Amino acid sequence: MKMGDGVEQAIHSVAMLSGLSEGGVLSAAALAEFHGVSTSYLLKHLQALSGAGILDTVPGPKGGYRLAKAPKEISLLDIVLAVEGSQPAFRCAEIRQRGPNPVSDRLFAQPCTINAAMLKAERIYRAELAKTSLADIGIELAAVDDGSIAARGCAFLEIHERKTAR
Repeated sequence: MKMGDGVEQAIHSVAMLSGLSEGGVLSAAALAEFHGVSTSYLLKHLQALSGAGILDTVPGPKGGYRLAKAPKEISLLDIVLAVEGSQPAFRCAEIRQRGPNPVSDRLFAQPCTINAAMLKAERIYRAELAKTSLADIGIELAAVDDGSIAARGCAFLEIHERKTAR
């Protein structure tokens, strides 16, 4: 299974926003700059995250994005579904019923076993993503960071964070 680049950008952006101070926001341009990605492409995903209730959007020249809920309440699955949509990654087109020498329809009364296996794998994958919150990611990162990653993020936020009323 391959996810679009937007999933990675969205997860990293949401993680970055979790470091904002109370009332702080970051612009899409600042998030794109920090991650070295296209602002217009990232903006599409930030809007999807906002529509899903993961981010709040603050309009205006001093506006930007911030988390709409606590990091412990945002799962990786929430972010993936906001960006990729809720449709299964594997979509069975019932090609087993095509081609030459058709067989009786009664042999297709049961769901396709390949589709069933793929959907089972996706349920497991989604359950694992649902178990992992943004707060969990932060804890795991802190355990391996020698301080360099945190310092980089803090230095960037010091320059680019905008203060607004909450």
